[in-house]
Amino acid sequence: MKKLNGIRLKHRKNTENSQTVEMPLPSKVRIPMSMHMGAPCQPLVKVGDMVAVGQKIGDTEAPFSVPVHSGVSGKVTAVTDYRTAMGAVCKAVEIETDGLQTISEEVRPPEVNDKESFIKAVRESGSCGLGGAGFPTHIKLNPKQKIDTLIINAAECEPYITADYREMIECPDDIIGGINLVKSMLGIKMAKLAIEANKPEAIKNFTEMAKNDDTIDIVTLPSSYPQGAEKVIIYNSTGRIVKEGELPADEGVIVINISTVAFLFRYVKTGMPLVTRRLTVDGNAVGEPKNVRAVIGTSFREVMEFCKVEMDAVKKLIGGGPMMGMSIPDVEMPVVKTSNALLAIKTYDERKTSSCIRCGRCVRVCPMGLMPADIDRAYKTKNIEELKTLKVMLCMNCGSCTYVCPANRKLAETNQLAKTLIPRK
Repeated sequence: MKKLNGIRLKHRKNTENSQTVEMPLPSKVRIPMSMHMGAPCQPLVKVGDMVAVGQKIGDTEAPFSVPVHSGVSGKVTAVTDYRTAMGAVCKAVEIETDGLQTISEEVRPPEVNDKESFIKAVRESGSCGLGGAGFPTHIKLNPKQKIDTLIINAAECEPYITADYREMIECPDDIIGGINLVKSMLGIKMAKLAIEANKPEAIKNFTEMAKNDDTIDIVTLPSSYPQGAEKVIIYNSTGRIVKEGELPADEGVIVINISTVAFLFRYVKTGMPLVTRRLTVDGNAVGEPKNVRAVIGTSFREVMEFCKVEMDAVKKLIGGGPMMGMSIPDVEMPVVKTSNALLAIKTYDERKTSSCIRCGRCVRVCPMGLMPADIDRAYKTKNIEELKTLKVMLCMNCGSCTYVCPANRKLAETNQLAKTLIPRK
């Protein structure tokens, strides 16, 4: 099987042995109505309402969306406009916590006995992809195509992030239980738990746990980036190629993040929806790097203070990993469902860009075999036909091309802008 291109990065998994620490309950939370791909929710509560833990506070009739729940009990003090890190505007519900953490009467294990009831329960859980993309889980698990293979993405290939690794070490039974739950409800015959080779303890543990189950295959992935990208992990786990314009389901595969599958198992057992998030806090401005579990809606400022960040020294704050993460413009922004890491950097320098020297490094590292320099040229001339020929829509925005460019050109960013020129079907 041909090896896909990629890059070698320093792992910097400084927090891999850091047990998850529960953050103190904040005095207030701000919960956006859009923390996932798809339509934003509309608030179901108003100022003055009392809410409880696990209560649904936002929903929509749009099919491509998931509901939003409160992770605290307390009083709604405001319903405001909120601008996300992506620039979109949605509503946000602000709740002043009462410290009681009263559980809502809505929280009860769902009745799951077939695929239809399972998919309904998954939607009600508020689950979206916890690897960072935020794709609604109930949509992913309900394709029209016949699925024969479930891939559990446990690569976590970005530097610094160890949130998924701690899920593997701390909650292995939930992961195996979630895999078996999804397989049985969807009628999938085979599951592949794909783990990057730099996590030997997890590989050893799951190999032992699955030794008597021939429906779960533990796959060791090479330690290279972007090993966790959907098309890459599908190819490296099964040898199947997801072609341009196809979804993984078209090749008989579903890929689900390891923290997502563990959450689904816990939800079916307890009925508690997605209201907290484990995230890695690291970077050279962090006094105490660690993995924390925070209530969704907690401000990044409180997370940073809990981890002894040198607030005045931070030059760059990144939500997610250094390769595909988003710059955080305001420390008062909240932890959301897709938050898996917060990196506080104090020695960040913007590199100057120069002319392309035609070295070809970007081509040699692209896992999709694209030609970023040519895409850059076609974008500047707005040559849509050439962009189609160059297969720009295959770009997964992994950032490998930008990382290796000696001219410091923003090739990955240009690729994303070029995609907007292609008419969507």
